[in-house]
Amino acid sequence: MKNRTWLIAWIGAADHECAEGKRGSDLGPIATALCGVKRYDRVYLLTNYDFDRSKGYCTWLEAVSKYESSAIDLYSVDLTSPIDYGDIYTQVSSNLQQAGLPRDDVELTFHVSPGTPAMAAIWIILSKTRFPAKLIQTSREKGVESVDFVFDLASDFLPEYLQRSGERVRRLSDAAQLSTPEFEKIIHQSQAVASQIGLARRIAAYEVPVLILGETGTGKELFAEAIHAASSRAGQPFVAVNCGAIAPELANSELFGHKKGAFTGATADRKGHFLEASGGTLFLDEVGDLPLDTQVRLLRALQSHEITPMGQSKPIKINTRILAATHRDLSADVATGRFREDLFHRLAVGILQLPPLRERTGDVELLTHHFLASINADSEGRPEAQNKTITPAALKLLQSHAWPGNVRELYHTLLRAVIWSAGPDVSDHDIQAAMLPVSRTDLLNQFQVLSDGFELQERLDDVARSLIIQALQQSGQRKSAAAKLLGFANHQTLANWMKRLGMSSEISQN
Repeated sequence: MKNRTWLIAWIGAADHECAEGKRGSDLGPIATALCGVKRYDRVYLLTNYDFDRSKGYCTWLEAVSKYESSAIDLYSVDLTSPIDYGDIYTQVSSNLQQAGLPRDDVELTFHVSPGTPAMAAIWIILSKTRFPAKLIQTSREKGVESVDFVFDLASDFLPEYLQRSGERVRRLSDAAQLSTPEFEKIIHQSQAVASQIGLARRIAAYEVPVLILGETGTGKELFAEAIHAASSRAGQPFVAVNCGAIAPELANSELFGHKKGAFTGATADRKGHFLEASGGTLFLDEVGDLPLDTQVRLLRALQSHEITPMGQSKPIKINTRILAATHRDLSADVATGRFREDLFHRLAVGILQLPPLRERTGDVELLTHHFLASINADSEGRPEAQNKTITPAALKLLQSHAWPGNVRELYHTLLRAVIWSAGPDVSDHDIQAAMLPVSRTDLLNQFQVLSDGFELQERLDDVARSLIIQALQQSGQRKSAAAKLLGFANHQTLANWMKRLGMSSEISQN
């Protein structure tokens, strides 16, 4: 079966002017190619000009090239700028993918002459990578010419580029580790947090958006502050905005500003958080709570580096780095249409996944002593205050708790316990009294329906397995530490329980 042939090109200024009789008998790049010997099954044209003007060009092109109107397709592409390489690449790639390209039964030819040099460069890149194609160019002197050169991106360029990039990342990473004491504020000893700090150090060196994911209370704003302080924008404004606390109807005004009279209640101009953070960093906490129309504006700001305040027609250029965070499952929100997929990918250039406190081995004890020292220091000198210490039983209770509110919940629980404890020691009873009520619905539901065949011992064994697994996770899979968390005398007792419950015992005893 013979493959179909497609010619793909931007409509350039010269093409329009030829169709409008402004260049005498000159046909322009596209018409010159179509009036040559080679005939194409489909002519696929892109325009970033006024669509009606380009539509008029297509009518003229049909007449001079003798192509049927059904063979010529026109698509409007809204570019940020005709010289923005990144936007051109993204928009063209998306457009060609929507056309079902590449296809085995279609031979592509890209015309590199119409449009800007940036547009021509993107055709060359795409022809050698995602959309294999022939290249042509036209000129008054030589007519239609093939653009032939040997260039294999994968074998000729990428290995050298990746080697250079890897060396640069290592240099930046080493430099970041030597010059970023701001990350020392993140109290930890667990490897789970250390790995995220390592990623954050690298990310700080690059001017890219960052998406920080994690449950409530895991320290997302602390990471954002550290990234800002370790970046080249340190010393410039750091503006933190809780998007979940902004009324949906005010989100656009809060972030992008407004002019006086833009809406009812706009009695004066408002600068907006983007401009307040100009030159520095804007931290958008709970970005997943933004309404969809604000998400569109945010995407535009990330793509074009400009914003348009409400009530103003002229956009304003911005120089603001975006760090965003959310406790939501953005992948699920994208799937349901609650969060824009294109915005998700724009934000997640750098991405961090902060672990919950229950998965941070050893950090509960470390944080407890750190917070207790801080609380004691804050209350020092007050007549009613005492220097508090924590009992082993209280510490054990803190270590066994799941902490759904994570580090924030641990701090406030400890603060309440310090305030409520009568003596110099914070006991396990003080901690228990200070803990917030936890819903027992899930646990009760396991035993709510009793019927013939119910096995109490089987249910109790399930609970025991669950608690042993939790203890092993918290202890880094060390039997002795897990046994201590469970109140067993030694690791052998834990091993006996695991054997009885049919659990694997191939775990470190240290």
